[in-house]
Amino acid sequence: MYKPTVAVVGRPNVGKSTLFNRIIGERKAIVEDTPGVTRDRLYAEGDWLNYTFNLIDTGGIEIKDEPFQQQIKMQAEIAILEADVILMIVNGRDGVTSDDLFVARILQKSKKPVVLAVNKIDNYEMRSEIYEFYQLGLGEPWPVSGSHGLGLGDALDEVVQHFKTLEADIEEDPSVKVSLIGRPNVGKSSLVNAILGEERVIVSDIAGTTRDAVDTAYTFEDQPYTLIDTAGMRKRGKVYEATEKYSVLRATRAIERSDVVLVVLNGEEGIREQDKRIAGLAHEAGRAIIIVVNKWDAVEKDEKTMREFELDIRSNFQYLDYAPITFVSAMTKVRLKTLFPLIQQAYASSHTRVKSSTLNEVLVDSVSMNPTPTDSTGRRLSIYYGTQVSVGPPTFVLFVNDVELMHFSYRRYIENQLRKAFDFTGTPIHIITRKRN
Repeated sequence: MYKPTVAVVGRPNVGKSTLFNRIIGERKAIVEDTPGVTRDRLYAEGDWLNYTFNLIDTGGIEIKDEPFQQQIKMQAEIAILEADVILMIVNGRDGVTSDDLFVARILQKSKKPVVLAVNKIDNYEMRSEIYEFYQLGLGEPWPVSGSHGLGLGDALDEVVQHFKTLEADIEEDPSVKVSLIGRPNVGKSSLVNAILGEERVIVSDIAGTTRDAVDTAYTFEDQPYTLIDTAGMRKRGKVYEATEKYSVLRATRAIERSDVVLVVLNGEEGIREQDKRIAGLAHEAGRAIIIVVNKWDAVEKDEKTMREFELDIRSNFQYLDYAPITFVSAMTKVRLKTLFPLIQQAYASSHTRVKSSTLNEVLVDSVSMNPTPTDSTGRRLSIYYGTQVSVGPPTFVLFVNDVELMHFSYRRYIENQLRKAFDFTGTPIHIITRKRN
């Protein structure tokens, strides 16, 4: 399901981070009564009226050349380009400033829907001071108080109204969504181009795509696919993909829309910390995963090199032990034919359904081979029965006598037994324990 993105923007010291924390319900952003303290964009998840959305907190935008201002402006512009809806914050106590007008002009050029929130309106009497903000040309100003939470619900109501328009624009698509994620320069775009080739490609623009990501339709063995390339944003004026956080956000948005995720590594450079961080996002989202080592043609190797690299991957990505690994070269197209059979297998695995009777036979056999654990008081875990409740990923509910007795190691044991009994290659599986009533 598509998750919209809201960027919180405005000049410094208008209370963006305070409102950001208020919306997400925690103190994640640094709040300090000093202009410009937010240097980088911060990302979190918010929800309102049954909508879940990504929220971006940005540094302040100013005209004057203060330290970090150019970088902060670039980051805010990136956030604006990435956003579906923009929440502009102004300071009701200061009135309209030249910086507010400057930011408003940037937002008008973006052609994105903007909700204008006038912050620091801490009581009803102050509401008369918001009307001068109509001159920003961004529509109705909404009075809010970040410190007290007043009026924030009305502003968020207006934000989610724009989500309904976004949903209407997103067409149902029968294709299997395959995203390529990874840090910059691992060869994601080159892989897409190599897969598509020259003459056997069906290319189309797909409605509702992530801003500035490239979606390409492709057909393999009569099955339609959508390839989602999360390569770096093209240069637009002075906007660059310059931070690790930005690539992580792009990966997150692509993963949300994917059925299968290709985690692309650079065979020349080996494994980096950012590789593990980005791969972890796909695992936590429950997507089917394939690890693709690109640029294998450029690696000096002998008969042991591939095996050693594979062992290194398994050591660094222990939580992805279910994910198949393939070594390819976008440059020479070596082993590219291995990709789609793996994609088909991973997608099928993630949509596998197991009959309750068969599942419970496996559970009974598993418990007989390895009895359930007991706690310090001698109480033993009892697994009464299990059932599968969803796919993508396969999710199982086990009804037990006490959920606290399900130790992590035994949950892992049950998962391994399920993997032995059924083909879940390429997909995580989720096990949920519930107390039987």
